[in-house]
Amino acid sequence: MASIHGNAQVSHDKIVLGGGCFWCLEAVFETLNGVEEVVSGYAGGITPNPTYREVCDGNTGHAEVVMIHYDENKISFEEILQVFFTVHDPTTLNRQGMDVGTQYRSVIFYTTHEQAASATDIVKELNKLRVFKNPIVTQIDKLSEFYRAEDYHQDYFAKNPNNAYCQFTIQPKLDKMKSYFREKLK
Repeated sequence: MASIHGNAQVSHDKIVLGGGCFWCLEAVFETLNGVEEVVSGYAGGITPNPTYREVCDGNTGHAEVVMIHYDENKISFEEILQVFFTVHDPTTLNRQGMDVGTQYRSVIFYTTHEQAASATDIVKELNKLRVFKNPIVTQIDKLSEFYRAEDYHQDYFAKNPNNAYCQFTIQPKLDKMKSYFREKLK
């Protein structure tokens, strides 16, 4: 989707990613130049309007995800996926660290056919190059529904930086991302 501001054309798009706890991904992507908004939520399940508790119970089929709205003139889809594959383990099925269950699966919910093709090519290339010790198990699915998570999940790291989970799980991911993608930071 494109819009005109002055003489410059601004191109906006969105992608939904799951890679463990949505608090981690939200904190990482909010720091990137070109990312305009990150919303924590749920996708890929069968239960309409699920609650956090329902998703955590593992019976809805949803994954904890973030919807990333970005300006393609400042950050590309491919760059977003580079960050995504750097800050989580895409080789563990339904698990990220101590978080276990289908709600923590590695998944890319695409919104365009171009995103699907690009994501598929990137996964094939990473596997071909053996970037990871084990094969990537990240699912690539079309986004059907996205449900915004409860308000207390939004901007969780920013609101709770001293929380133990934030310090021991999110901060190391942020540090890793910042060391690899320093030039992409806001």
